[in-house]
Amino acid sequence: MAEIVKIGVIGILGTLAAVLFKQSKPEYSTYIGIGLALLLFGYGFKVLSVVWDKMLLLQDLMGDNGVYLSTLLKVVGITYVCEFSSGVCKDAGFSAVAAQIEIIGKISVLAAGIPVFMTVIAQIKEFV
Repeated sequence: MAEIVKIGVIGILGTLAAVLFKQSKPEYSTYIGIGLALLLFGYGFKVLSVVWDKMLLLQDLMGDNGVYLSTLLKVVGITYVCEFSSGVCKDAGFSAVAAQIEIIGKISVLAAGIPVFMTVIAQIKEFV
């Protein structure tokens, strides 16, 4: 809980700094926003590494069904990177680029989930 509060405070302070610079030096505001986003993104990877270790342990316990877990991790990674990239582009004023990143992310999630969907359909056909 304390870590989340720390992240929230860093985000708020960084945003306030960016707002202060926005009127006098708008380019500094953008740089502060991107730097803050990279800092928080790096912290997200730190937290994600803990989750990754637990997921690998869970995958070992699952045995052959671990492919579903790896698909889940791919989807989470895709959404995390796309959301981060889209946010940075929106903050920089490139909402069209952000929208394209979001669309490509959604298509990538769909593509990553197709093997799981095919397995579910195969299981349903076996029961019928």
